[in-house]
Amino acid sequence: MASSGRLKQTLVRDAIRENVDVIEGRLPKGLRRSDRIRRAIFRASVFVIVPLALFLSINALTTGKGERTDVVFVSTPAAVPAPAAAVLHAPKGLEPSLFRLSVRSVVLDPGHGGTDPGATGAGGVREKDVTLDVATRVRALLEEGHLAVSMTRDGDTTLSLKDRVLLANAKRPDVFVSIHVNSLPAVRDKRVVETYVLGTTTDARVQALAGDENRESGYTLADYRRLLEGVLQDARSGESKRLAASVQGGLVTGLKRAVPRLEDHGVKEAPFVVLIATEMPGILAEVSTVSNDDEARRLKDSAYRQTIARALADGILAYAESRNHPPSKRS
Repeated sequence: MASSGRLKQTLVRDAIRENVDVIEGRLPKGLRRSDRIRRAIFRASVFVIVPLALFLSINALTTGKGERTDVVFVSTPAAVPAPAAAVLHAPKGLEPSLFRLSVRSVVLDPGHGGTDPGATGAGGVREKDVTLDVATRVRALLEEGHLAVSMTRDGDTTLSLKDRVLLANAKRPDVFVSIHVNSLPAVRDKRVVETYVLGTTTDARVQALAGDENRESGYTLADYRRLLEGVLQDARSGESKRLAASVQGGLVTGLKRAVPRLEDHGVKEAPFVVLIATEMPGILAEVSTVSNDDEARRLKDSAYRQTIARALADGILAYAESRNHPPSKRS
């Protein structure tokens, strides 16, 4: 009853207040602008904002296909120091001397031949004749030194480089020695000896020389990749360099006495096909310079060719001796 009375009093008080407001020129409380705005905000909250918030919350927690999406809060992981870069050590090659590998056989390859005369010099001397004669003399000297010797040709025969490689590989010698005579027409006064092992080169003269010597290779473009792999492989490199150093030393020592102005061009690398495709340590020796007129005349002399053969054979025999009877490293 008490509450009913207080409600009646409130209604009467409000009615009186509104009448007074009208009398004094003010709008009744329910019609005032501030009240309308307050009611509009209330209606918007009830009928728009609250349903919209509820809808967005539901969508945020689902994929839209009724599938639940778990929202996982992940803390930032602690910084982990980057691992140190792995260092890959190249496998070390095995020193052949550990196996006491001996040298018992040699294949000699007289350069050019048949329809390929090679370089020519004063008086009509031809490289193919010089190389065959010198190789034949070297064979005799090596056989005296108890080495078994085969030759890729023992006559004026046309052979491709591929033929020479197949012959050498079939013999399975311990080393391969290809014999050539240099030609340096741009510097005709020079008389040089130089020895090559398999490798790459940026020397324009050596590149041109390799191009000339590889001209009758007998290989096709399909063989190119295998040949290229042969250039880059290193399995025979060490022994080839030792053989080349011994032969170059023998040539310089043996020929300096006969040709004091002889130039020692040392051991070089070049991609000669006969060195790429043969399967044993191998070298290519340029034992003379036919473009020099005086040297060309001397190359027609049998005694001078014997001197060249002796110098070349001494280098091969010295290498074989170092392999067959290496000095002991024990104290």
